[in-house]
Amino acid sequence: MNKPFADTLEYGRAPALASNRVIRNTYLLLSMTLLFSALTAGVSMALNLPHPGLLLTLGGYFGLLFATARFRDSGLGLVFVFALTGFMGYTLGPVLNAYLGLPNGGQLVMTAMAATGLLFLGLSAYALGSRKDFSFMGSFLVAGILVGFLAGLGAVFLEMPGLSLAVSAMFVLLMAGLILYETSKLIHGGETNYIMATVTLYVSIFNLFTSLLHLLGFMNGEE
Repeated sequence: MNKPFADTLEYGRAPALASNRVIRNTYLLLSMTLLFSALTAGVSMALNLPHPGLLLTLGGYFGLLFATARFRDSGLGLVFVFALTGFMGYTLGPVLNAYLGLPNGGQLVMTAMAATGLLFLGLSAYALGSRKDFSFMGSFLVAGILVGFLAGLGAVFLEMPGLSLAVSAMFVLLMAGLILYETSKLIHGGETNYIMATVTLYVSIFNLFTSLLHLLGFMNGEE
């Protein structure tokens, strides 16, 4: 094999190896953060801790998210990832307790959890297997998440259950799209920082689960 051709192969192989390394680190860290989040949710449920409220939840989420992004290239980034996912697990605990207190609550929670897992695995497998480029969804997702977030706040402050359900349905679609989009970025080298990739996928899974739980609760007449 002549040297220029060998160099070309090495040049083409390097980005693929880097991408595989980022994907491996992302899914490893994602698994750890999901387990840690489940642990903090379990502690929150066992101690019957109160929900911190909307304002404190948003402040904690965006504050820790900013810190994670700020230190994403250092060891502190990992600390803030676990702080963020642990905090979100804590806020989920009171929500799960409320659902488990309903007559059909246990089944609702397990159904939402199973559906979330199947959707995440299915969408990830499709993106990884097909290697399609979903970068075209970026601007749509940003706009959709912003609209959904503002509509969700409106539903809370204006006490509009119908709007809240519409937002949950909207977020199921948006989070499914975000999983495809972020996985595609990992495959094609658009995301090279596994900490930020982990945060994006974690947030997708968290919002997908809570949105499905809300919709299932309504369909079963529990809300």
